[in-house]
Amino acid sequence: MTQDKSLPNDKEMGYLDHFAELRKRLLWTALVFVLFFALGIYFVEEIRNFFLNDIDITLNLISPEEIIWVIFTIAFTVAFAGTLPFLCLQLWLFVRPALTKREQRISLAYIPVIFILFLTGLLFGYFIFIKLILPFVLSLNDGMFDTMFTVENYFRFIFRVTLPFAIFFEIPVITMFLTSIGIVTPHFLHKTRKYAYFILIIIGTMISPPDFILQIVVAIPLIILYEISILLSNVVFKKKEEKRRTFMND
Repeated sequence: MTQDKSLPNDKEMGYLDHFAELRKRLLWTALVFVLFFALGIYFVEEIRNFFLNDIDITLNLISPEEIIWVIFTIAFTVAFAGTLPFLCLQLWLFVRPALTKREQRISLAYIPVIFILFLTGLLFGYFIFIKLILPFVLSLNDGMFDTMFTVENYFRFIFRVTLPFAIFFEIPVITMFLTSIGIVTPHFLHKTRKYAYFILIIIGTMISPPDFILQIVVAIPLIILYEISILLSNVVFKKKEEKRRTFMND
């Protein structure tokens, strides 16, 4: 009896089931993103006022497109931050069947940490902007000219500083995860430290004004994050090796 080639085999059905499940989870994530986006638009005035409370400058609106850009950028940031833990949870649920009970428990603990680090990075970047970068930029004027900030330029300047910090604050947890699956080792991080420092200093120059001292000050938190990543990677690597030796002895 010949097999009907028009029917998919079990392996193909397995792939189709996985893709269908992934598609379903991504669609739910997209829906949550839209809901948080709408929430960001609803509370855009309160969020905008938060960014304006600590400054003593007047913002000027040149064109209607600027305020639209600000509203959508704020809403997108709210939506991304709010959807991030849900996205991580959906990805975890997708890969959970392939994990052991211990791996499920450990990987699930990463989700709130990712969210907390993202928010911490946003707040830290905002603190750096308000306390260091913006005062430095204003001091360059030294009363020679009337200072005029447009709405779009001001908020673009804020997000240019805060969003990179939010992303780079994820480095420790990403490093721990990559170490746990064997892609990264503490030895590799030690070996590439000087290159990492060089890259982080370049990033510091990109998100800060052209002042060498200020660029170093901005780069220092990134370097500290890298060193924390090495320490955490070392902890994960040692636990992984102890587990491997215990398994081999048994």
